[in-house]
Amino acid sequence: MKTLSFRCELPNGIHARPASHIEAVCNRFDSEIIWTNGRTKLSANAKSVLSLIGTDTLLDDPCQLTIDGHDEETAFAALREFIEKDLPACDAPLETTEQEDEHLALPRNLANLNPKLIRGRAVSAGFGQGQLLHIGAINFDNIESIAATTQDEEQDRLKQGLETLKTSINIQLKAATHTEFEVLNAHLSIATDREFNSTLASKLSIGKSCADAVIATAKHYGEMMKNSSSTYLRERELDIRDVCFQLLQAIYGEQRFASQLELTGPSICMADDLTPSQFLELDKSKLKGLLLTHGGSTSHTVILARSFAIPTLVGIDGNSLQAYLNQEVLIDGSLGFVATEISEPLSRYYQQESFVAEQVAKRQEAYRFEPGCSQDGKKLEVAANIAHSVEADSAFTNGAEAIGLFRTEMLYMDRSNAPEEDELYNIFCQAIEAANGKSIIIRTIDIGGDKPVDYLNIPAENNPFLGYRAIRIYQEFLPMVKTQLRAILRASAHGRLKIMIPMISSMEEILWVKDVLAEIRQELRSEHIPFDEKIPLGIMLEVPSVAFIIDQCCEEVDFFSIGSNDLTQYLMAVDRDNAKVLKNYNSLNPAFLRTLDHVVNEVHRHGKWIGLCGELGAKGSVLPLLLGLGLDEISMSAPSIPATKERIARLDSRECRQLLNKAMQCRTALEVEHLLAQFRMTQSDAPLVAADCISLDRDLRSKEEVIKTLADNLYLTGRCRYPNKLADDLWAREDVFSTGLGFGFAIPHTKSEHIEQSAISVCRLAKPIQWGDEEARFVIMLTLNKHAAGDQHMKIFSRLARKIMHAEFRDHLMNAESAHQIEAILKAELEII
Repeated sequence: MKTLSFRCELPNGIHARPASHIEAVCNRFDSEIIWTNGRTKLSANAKSVLSLIGTDTLLDDPCQLTIDGHDEETAFAALREFIEKDLPACDAPLETTEQEDEHLALPRNLANLNPKLIRGRAVSAGFGQGQLLHIGAINFDNIESIAATTQDEEQDRLKQGLETLKTSINIQLKAATHTEFEVLNAHLSIATDREFNSTLASKLSIGKSCADAVIATAKHYGEMMKNSSSTYLRERELDIRDVCFQLLQAIYGEQRFASQLELTGPSICMADDLTPSQFLELDKSKLKGLLLTHGGSTSHTVILARSFAIPTLVGIDGNSLQAYLNQEVLIDGSLGFVATEISEPLSRYYQQESFVAEQVAKRQEAYRFEPGCSQDGKKLEVAANIAHSVEADSAFTNGAEAIGLFRTEMLYMDRSNAPEEDELYNIFCQAIEAANGKSIIIRTIDIGGDKPVDYLNIPAENNPFLGYRAIRIYQEFLPMVKTQLRAILRASAHGRLKIMIPMISSMEEILWVKDVLAEIRQELRSEHIPFDEKIPLGIMLEVPSVAFIIDQCCEEVDFFSIGSNDLTQYLMAVDRDNAKVLKNYNSLNPAFLRTLDHVVNEVHRHGKWIGLCGELGAKGSVLPLLLGLGLDEISMSAPSIPATKERIARLDSRECRQLLNKAMQCRTALEVEHLLAQFRMTQSDAPLVAADCISLDRDLRSKEEVIKTLADNLYLTGRCRYPNKLADDLWAREDVFSTGLGFGFAIPHTKSEHIEQSAISVCRLAKPIQWGDEEARFVIMLTLNKHAAGDQHMKIFSRLARKIMHAEFRDHLMNAESAHQIEAILKAELEII
């Protein structure tokens, strides 16, 4: 007998993945091999994944392997080498999501409600409410019992089901890569595990049906994992559930045990991770929010979630939400949390949020299907960015005038090999059908950098953004590139397609692509396959070198699309994923604006078309500069389109051009920001007191509700862009002293950079509320622009305070019959013209 002592070096202890590796090594030998955890004193058969997991072995636990048998010497040597060299690589530290404190701050109107929250990282805005479901988390208590037949029949059924399950997992393994492969391999280890099969057999032997035996086995091992000291192992209980549910499907069919991706009502779905194809399976009409324990803001699943306007958080602590499964929860994808208890004040807060969203949607509806056009008649096409044909319907429903960017790389990800020509052709045809005559710019594969594809085996690089990506990989993977180009050309026979090449940095690349296209065109002609002979060819303008040969490029291509994210990154030499230099990544830098102005002017001088497809296009604050540039098109995620069209309609392109000229003369990005803020102030001349900021006899039940409602109204009437920030400024004043003046009146007030048009807002309440030590029924809120107010702020406040001391003035306001009457009273008494 031989013994091997060591300490567990795995960050997450012995869970399914490393246990499957240990089991595989041990099963090569005939000797009996026992694993003992010195901390828990639990021992296990090392040839069984589930037995190993049952020892509750955690990081730094003392462990011992006992080997007894005729080949113990060989087994000892192999296991010692495995423990020392291979086992540490079988696991990795848990991923964590770090957030800066500023991202965690709640608006005071919400924070004062003391909601019970669980945090995540916000990656897709919006809010939603529904039943919390864990995708793949099976509740075996809800599965109806199935009566047993004869024991022989049940044993045959179980045996056949296990074989079907193992075959299914093996097929999936052939198409899997990296983490997915490891997880599937662990699931296969469970399905073939001696202890697992022994437990199933023992449950059958006492007269249970296959279904009852599987459920009992799932509960047995599930409880064992739930009781682990390791958070990670407690979460891995889902592996057992997954395998057991798949076994039930293998035995009884998927009709009887339906997929857990089916939603029956409004749902907030939680998953460890979700592939794009899994996301697409979910019913979007019932999916009210998405919670991912892993994932990042640029994953294609998240890009899809944004496109469908599904509020999404990543880096959520799934274990902390287990207690709330199947309960009603609320997700805020803008502030980054899940509220696990929906109190009446919280519910009223989000009713107001819904009201604001509905009002904005109604207002924007008038612009949704209108062409993008400025106040003075300047056209600016507003298009959508998509990553799959399935998004096209949503894009055009949101009012897209075209598809400005069809990112095709998603079609190559989450699979084991590149798509075939017919598959791509069908996908492009689906998008064409949704476009109904509108144009679609298809960007050829932009793989590499932040978008790796495992089966291409492109080596990892120190700086992938500057490395082997996009057009630079095309020559090595020419057959794959040709397949995509053939599919695009074939589909062009059915609609208005354009081809766009990413990451162009030189004329040589353009000429090479044109040669490849000419060759493919000739092939299609010889095969008598129709295509658009005049299909436009364009390039992404994201590498600064192109800006200096733009005249030559215009001779060879038909159009350009500015990738503002990468052009900013490359022009400023800033890795936008590096937090230490992120402050230098700013698209308002005058150097960047001058570059844009140069390329737009040059492209138009040569009679060609130019658009912008980066995230900059959806930023309302920057829109005047983009209109001033004279771009032909801007494209963005579909939900941003109606708001963008509305903003364009309120701008004068000539004023925007003057603004751009001034911005390009600024010396810093901060100066440009101030210039934009001043421009916004001049866009309307709203009076200080107006009926649209006065509401009477409102059912508002707290100070928080009053401040929120009045600040939201200033947003709806176009006087401020960030109502929550304005409200926070008001609360900063309230923290110093309450603005309740007695007599049932309160005058909250602030000088703020977040109010663009100074305003006096009024709210007469249906019932008095507590306001500090006083009760208030009549609230007059004074919000003045920080840069334009001067000493007007305190003058108005003092005058109001003095007036309120007079009963006659108070009575006039309290008994006024309309908002217009109150407007007249305030203007007369405060001597406001």
